[in-house]
Amino acid sequence: MNKKAGPLFYVFLAVFVFVVMFPFLWMLASSIKPLSELFGEKAFSPFTSNPTLQNYVSVFVDYPFLRYLWNSFVVAGITTVYTVLVASFAAYAIARLNFRGKPIILGVVLSVSMFPQIATISPIYIFLKNLGLTNSYLGLIIPYTTITLPLSIWILVTFFRKIPFDLEEAARIDGASLWQTYWKVIMPLAVPGIFTTAILVFIAAWNEFLFALTINTADKYKTVPVGIALFQGQFTIPWGEVSAATVVVTIPLVIMVLIFQRRIVSGLTSGSVKE
Repeated sequence: MNKKAGPLFYVFLAVFVFVVMFPFLWMLASSIKPLSELFGEKAFSPFTSNPTLQNYVSVFVDYPFLRYLWNSFVVAGITTVYTVLVASFAAYAIARLNFRGKPIILGVVLSVSMFPQIATISPIYIFLKNLGLTNSYLGLIIPYTTITLPLSIWILVTFFRKIPFDLEEAARIDGASLWQTYWKVIMPLAVPGIFTTAILVFIAAWNEFLFALTINTADKYKTVPVGIALFQGQFTIPWGEVSAATVVVTIPLVIMVLIFQRRIVSGLTSGSVKE
């Protein structure tokens, strides 16, 4: 029997949503304030009597912000495509094929993601420096793949295991090879999980800061998080422009998550309930 949610539930829900959205709303309010209202008593007010878009104009005029956006898009996009492609093959092998040591392999893959970035940044930087890959897109794509691949494999393994084995066996009886079975039977059914994984990988690569700050020091290859962090004036930090740049970067991700939230939830919860 289904129970209707009471008014107290909606009160807690509203409070929860407000707490979660408060930092972004405050950033949005700060982005349209003039400089005189970002400091002093008016800085604590979420409203402004003189809204302005000057901060947004300054972001694109006074800084190479479009270049930062392009760098982040290229790095995050290539990382997403490559990671999902490799993770799908690896997850399929772990979930559907029989071979020794599968639990060990899956455990090793997951353990890689447990290392803190600060512990791996030095050897990765030295490795990329010796290969001449610093200040390049590939110099970020390689460590980003290392970061995102373990979680991608883990998510896709769970999703592949949910697909009935009868479909695969039927395809083999009909004469389909392992490759044909993968592309024509398994892949179409795994699209929600792959789509979810791709979104999570893209967001992780888009927001990564430490590797981007350390590996790409040239302004030509800086990504959005690093570019925003290095916004600075002669004597003060331009908080209005920082807020405007943050809003510009965040809104596309928020819109993407809201549009595809059903696919994300479906992919994350796949295999959590046994049929």
